[in-house]
Amino acid sequence: MMVFSRSTLPFALLFLTLVFSAAAQGRAALPDFVPLVEDNSPAVVNISTTRNIARGGREPPQLRIPDMPDDGVLGDLLRRFFGEGGQMPEQFDTSSLGSGFIISRDGYVVTNHHVIEDADEIIVRLSDRRSFPATVVGSDPKSDVALLKIEASDLPTLKLGNSEQLKVGEWVLAIGSPFGFDHSVTAGIVSAKGRSLPTENYVPFIQTDVAINPGNSGGPLFNMKGEVVGINSQIYSRTGGFMGLSFAIPIEMAMEVVEQLKTQGYVSRGWLGVLIQEVTRELADSFGMSRPTGALVARVLPDSPAEKAGVRVGDVILTFNGEEVTRSSALPPLVGRAPVGKDARVEILRDGRKQTLRIRIAELPPDDELASRAPAESVAPSAAENRFGMTLEPVPAELREALDLEQGGVLVAGVGEGAARDARIQRGDVLVMINNQRIESPAHFAELAGKLTPGSRVPVLVQRPQGPVFLALKVPD
Repeated sequence: MMVFSRSTLPFALLFLTLVFSAAAQGRAALPDFVPLVEDNSPAVVNISTTRNIARGGREPPQLRIPDMPDDGVLGDLLRRFFGEGGQMPEQFDTSSLGSGFIISRDGYVVTNHHVIEDADEIIVRLSDRRSFPATVVGSDPKSDVALLKIEASDLPTLKLGNSEQLKVGEWVLAIGSPFGFDHSVTAGIVSAKGRSLPTENYVPFIQTDVAINPGNSGGPLFNMKGEVVGINSQIYSRTGGFMGLSFAIPIEMAMEVVEQLKTQGYVSRGWLGVLIQEVTRELADSFGMSRPTGALVARVLPDSPAEKAGVRVGDVILTFNGEEVTRSSALPPLVGRAPVGKDARVEILRDGRKQTLRIRIAELPPDDELASRAPAESVAPSAAENRFGMTLEPVPAELREALDLEQGGVLVAGVGEGAARDARIQRGDVLVMINNQRIESPAHFAELAGKLTPGSRVPVLVQRPQGPVFLALKVPD
């Protein structure tokens, strides 16, 4: 217990006043979400889907249903899925829930592709409990965006914002239907921008710590102005529930997809025709770069815009149409959004010098066509060591054909202790280039290696069944 004398009482009162004032200011600094929620909840919808699943050709499992009243809820449920006598029916329905939001007064609704994928029936339920069957105007798996239409008029809509103006640390809010609980509100901050996920090449996600759970998918992410800045799409989780990381599709990208779905029913994307990889610190050093940046071209696909414009393996793409490519993952979204049939300015680093290429962007081919351009998988044969600690042999004709190598290259027949192993070169790899020079034979490799500066790092292009990859090889002293 604190005791104050007459002489210290004024100072104590001043101290307490400052403490309470600071606490009040702290409370005042927290955002007030109430007006935002009240103004925007009516335009956020619940989406339920039903899909008819065929049992398949296998014999159905037999289930013994214990004695229970015929009108029991559990009995009805079991009979629905397994039929009378415990036999699974030929077909049964599955249901799922998601969220969405209205973007036009005449009934256009935006949600995620994965919310309505393969659905036989889609029901959109509004905050006033009205329900409407929805038709799919179009859906795009690569961006995970879908556009629905319901037959209604004079509907509430949301105001769209600009996700590019978002700053890390800014407050954001989500409204959706987690686990089917309609119009649940969660809030948090933007924790990162331009985030790339392993399964999504064309979306620079907004990362937040807003609690997003199953059922939130497709719902809006708001800034504090009440503007939609993203569509909640994915979470990072090891349990299936929220673990502090959620990801939203930037609204500008989503609306570009929506416009194409609305006007033509599908989405066309720009295409360069290169396979790229990250520039590591070791590779940056081998290219003479002051820091790791850009996208390293590991392969140029035949008859592609990149090949026609003169892009080479080993080029590092630094900017695309004036936008800096800080990481390799930043390039696909930039290319995907580029207008098809228009020229793009691409700044590259080649042999230590920057230069700008003009590339006429083509439309991204279908997945099956892209897959046909990739080299087939193969098994390399097994294998005297050079100073790098590896044994090299000519590339067998069948392996060359399997890897789609027209000429040159050497097969790594064995790897011992040394620089090659440190660079993660493996037995069965085919070395195609070293220090941006094509390798024609084992003897040619020895000639090129003899000209390298001891102690330096040089880039080596390695062809593997999975595709090409650059590695940084240190030249022994």
